[in-house]
Amino acid sequence: MEAELLTLASVAGTALVNVLASETWERGRDAVVGLWRRVQPGRTADVESDLAEDRELLRTETGQQYGSRQCSDFEGPASDADVAPLRDAAVDAWRARFVRLLARHPELAPELRRMIDEELTVSTPSDHQPSVVFNASPSGNARVYQSARDQHITER
Repeated sequence: MEAELLTLASVAGTALVNVLASETWERGRDAVVGLWRRVQPGRTADVESDLAEDRELLRTETGQQYGSRQCSDFEGPASDADVAPLRDAAVDAWRARFVRLLARHPELAPELRRMIDEELTVSTPSDHQPSVVFNASPSGNARVYQSARDQHITER
């Protein structure tokens, strides 16, 4: 297998696990399940089940399920050190699946790249902030100062 495909599988595994732990996980799940449904329909149910199981495990261990826990001795989210082995194991498992998929279907590489860029990207609040546009029409000796954040002006 080409090194490029191995790298692609590694990036896909990491991106998928990152999405599973986020609020935008459904988009990633749908894309991955759709990919498997097209090329290995007999494994679609297993892939879908494993995605849901990994998501639940990652969310539970990071404390995102805290409000729904019935356990009275739960003391809050696990530390990064506690979650890292689970996350790493999930990344390794999905990386291996993507390696096997690309070994059987190398023609899927462009689609997997597109999927990483579009569906397996975790959205951050800054991704949804509107852009700011400033317009000014100074005339004569006028000065215009525009800023979208802090601005310090010292005139002497």
